Amino acid sequence: MFGKKSPPITEAWRGITFTRRAIVVGGAQAALFGALAVRMGYISIIDNERYVLESESNRVNLTLIPPRRGWIVDRQGKALANNRVSLRVDIIPDRLHNKDLVLGQLRTMLRLDGDAMQRIERDLKAASGFQPVAIAEDVTEQDYASVLVHLPELPGVAPARGFARYYPTGAAVGHLVGYVGAPSAEEYQEAKDPIYITPGFKIGKQAIEKYFEPVLRGKPGAKRVEVTARGKVVRDLSTQPDVQGKTVHLTIDADLQHYAARRIGPESGSVVVIDCLTGDLLAMASMPSFDPNSFSSGIGVAEYKWLSQNDHVPLRNKTLSGLYPPGSTVKPMVAMSFLEAGLSPEATTFCGGGLRVGNRVFHCWNRRGHGQVNMSKGIYQSCDVYFYHFAQQMGMDVIAAMAKRLGMGEKFALPVPSQSFGTVPSPEWKMKKYDRPWAISDTVNATIGQGYMLANPTQLAVMASRLATGNVVMPHLTMAANRPAMQSLGFSADHIGIVREAMNQVVNGAGTAGRARLPIEDVKMAGKTGTAQVVSLSVGGGKGGLWKHRDHGLFIAFAPFDAPRYAAAVVIEHGGGSGAAYPIARDVMTFLFDRDKAMEALTGFETGWGGTIEERMARDFAIWKAGAARPAPEDAA
Repeated sequence: MFGKKSPPITEAWRGITFTRRAIVVGGAQAALFGALAVRMGYISIIDNERYVLESESNRVNLTLIPPRRGWIVDRQGKALANNRVSLRVDIIPDRLHNKDLVLGQLRTMLRLDGDAMQRIERDLKAASGFQPVAIAEDVTEQDYASVLVHLPELPGVAPARGFARYYPTGAAVGHLVGYVGAPSAEEYQEAKDPIYITPGFKIGKQAIEKYFEPVLRGKPGAKRVEVTARGKVVRDLSTQPDVQGKTVHLTIDADLQHYAARRIGPESGSVVVIDCLTGDLLAMASMPSFDPNSFSSGIGVAEYKWLSQNDHVPLRNKTLSGLYPPGSTVKPMVAMSFLEAGLSPEATTFCGGGLRVGNRVFHCWNRRGHGQVNMSKGIYQSCDVYFYHFAQQMGMDVIAAMAKRLGMGEKFALPVPSQSFGTVPSPEWKMKKYDRPWAISDTVNATIGQGYMLANPTQLAVMASRLATGNVVMPHLTMAANRPAMQSLGFSADHIGIVREAMNQVVNGAGTAGRARLPIEDVKMAGKTGTAQVVSLSVGGGKGGLWKHRDHGLFIAFAPFDAPRYAAAVVIEHGGGSGAAYPIARDVMTFLFDRDKAMEALTGFETGWGGTIEERMARDFAIWKAGAARPAPEDAA
């Protein structure tokens, strides 16, 4: 009916309970402290190295030092691209917390204009979080010190003292050498190299700088510095220096390159000069051009727009990518094809100013005619009718084969990212490309360098050198200790002599380029003029009207005539005819034999043109920029 009674609580029972509880709690505490001791032992002994490294990484900051790029030099070792000390300010986007505030402060401290701010905003949008964006390069010591003082207030800003790429002759080598720039996000993703996200590091973006990137880059250095928890540098710990990239030696003559670029003046065109004995390219000037220093330091939005919208196409390397109908510059080549195919050089035809082919009359450039014409006169008087007549007899296959032997349509093994190699038309080519048969009118057009025939200025210079020497002259752009012996084209010495003498008469006899004679005693230049029609003669007549409707002017040459050493090609876009090209060839050749005389003439030209390349570029950009900023009439209203 009633349960058992609990035993009475005595002092002995309470003592036993307390003791039991104390043992449990003490055991738990001992186990906890034992576990902590084991963990501390593991951390301090077994896992010590990892935690030391993590601790060190919080105290020590390791940064890569961008390597100095190797120089690009000419054949005498003169710098076309080198390095100079530069103070720069970058932004690391993923560390930029208040963009507007930081950019506003930088704009004031560094006196950045609207164009620079547009460029920075554009680059920030395009960059990944890790990719540095250049704010300013070549800042003054005073401005650099100001940024350092305010650095705690500028999160994401990374000032640095390093080296910048420098191009001593500026625009004269823009297309030839190219430029450098910060790697894009895509380039970093492809390379997966931490140096790509190091502020101040740049890679080749165009031409020689791009092609020889692995050679020019060098190896980065590294610097260890002790920093506070807030990132302030306390002291330098150690530095491993960078290894500069290797030097690239070009065959270019820097002085000749600069002279040729300046001599083109305000025209749009190119000059290529080649050493007939070695194949070394001595000059490859394409104008107008761009200043690679602007691109390397981060070109502004307005300046790039000005370059890209210019109808003279300053961003195109005309020496390799410009394709033009070669005009009458092919006539010595065509004459050589006739000779090798068995035509007598004394065979004649009558030029009355034109020749009917089918139901169409093909006119000679001289509408009054040249009378009775043999091969030599056909070349030095540039008689179209002579070539119309005999080309129909000899056929286009003969001409096309000779064009290819002399370098037309050939893609040369040059250290450039790309080149356009033109067209040598033939019946087989036309059927393959257009699925149409060859017409006799196609032969007539091709024989005077019109119609489908296209070439770049480098090919024209190679053609001139091969006609001059009878050898397979191959163009080179980098120096080599030993070149393989040139192979002969297998031409008859008599045939080479006939063509060379006719080209001599073009300049030094009763030819079409008497004003191209060199002002140097005992040195004669041989050549051939060319005028390439751009649009129908009914539109501007080829010499007047709109600039883009005018004929191209061309000239190929070699000198000395009796012992050819140098060959050249000059192309002036829309120059109105060959008269725009051969005076430039004359002065460039003069420079090779008498630099003082050539420079004296150039000084007079530049006075009339309004200054040097750099002076004209600065003035033209300022005029364009002022016009671009002016509101349109409807906006003003």
